[in-house]
Amino acid sequence: MTTRALTNPAADARTAGRTAPAHDPVTARRLLRFAFAALAWLAAGGVTYIWPDIPDAAGHRLTDDLAAVQVALGLLLLAVAPLYGRLGAAGRWFYRNAPRLAVLAILLTVWQIASSKTGYWRQAYLPGPQGIVEVYFKEHGRLLDSIRSSLILLATGVSVGVSVGFLTGLTTGWSRKVGYWTRPVLRFIGPVPATAIIPIALFLFPSSFTAGVFLVALATWFSVAVLTWSGVESVKSEYYDVARTQGASTLFLLLRIAVPASLPHVFVGLFMGLGSALTVLVAAEMVGVKSGLGYFLDWSQSWGAYGHLIAGLFVMALLFSLLTTILFKIRDKVLVGQKGDIEW
Repeated sequence: MTTRALTNPAADARTAGRTAPAHDPVTARRLLRFAFAALAWLAAGGVTYIWPDIPDAAGHRLTDDLAAVQVALGLLLLAVAPLYGRLGAAGRWFYRNAPRLAVLAILLTVWQIASSKTGYWRQAYLPGPQGIVEVYFKEHGRLLDSIRSSLILLATGVSVGVSVGFLTGLTTGWSRKVGYWTRPVLRFIGPVPATAIIPIALFLFPSSFTAGVFLVALATWFSVAVLTWSGVESVKSEYYDVARTQGASTLFLLLRIAVPASLPHVFVGLFMGLGSALTVLVAAEMVGVKSGLGYFLDWSQSWGAYGHLIAGLFVMALLFSLLTTILFKIRDKVLVGQKGDIEW
């Protein structure tokens, strides 16, 4: 005798629905996001390669190379799209930045058309992207030397400014006797822009480098000192009372309570101080230090080399953005225990 298994048509339909591939709107949006960015770069490469440059276009020898890079980026985005889930952090980075990459491709295309392709923007003042790339090939040695000089001056000045500013703010907020003398100085001298005393600093110090270090340190010192002072004074007195009942010394109160509790304010001061230091750094290099990226910009302008000027600005923006990102990373590591209490 043979038996036939009973089947439930409704259950079979549900099982089939689970195993059959279904249209996933999330996946479709993800692919569309990558496709748009890829098409933007492929179109940018096509414009660069097919549309001829005007005769006096700067960097015309690199036009084909630039087109190849643009097409390669477009193909890379197409290749990343189906592998998004397997690439981990790299895939998430491409997905998150795909719209930005698309806008960048569009802006580069507009820049190309207005400068190298039509000459609407005069080449002497605003060359196309390939003209800027050519500057990096020709002046990479000078640019690297300028970056080195700027970093040495910035690191020295910021180190001095942060150290003195932190000690000033810490003692001002902790001791009324010290604050009696330091608060008027902070209120009177601190708000004066460091760029306003560049001529005086160049006269008082024996070299332009030491004058630059002083100016960068001064710009950093004020922000760090004021925010550290504010952080120390904002610590609740209950913390000190509890520690004293456990027999804590004054040094313990200062180093284990006042300093850690004020660190969020200190990092705000560091961010503000770094921004002021970068402004002073460029101004000092353009006026008196005669080295670094600021001097490179001033030299480019004096010779009418506006392509060099724009190339230097791009390097400066990239370098200073990297420094700010590093400071963010340091803050996240140091204040990891306070991340839930502070709006990141």
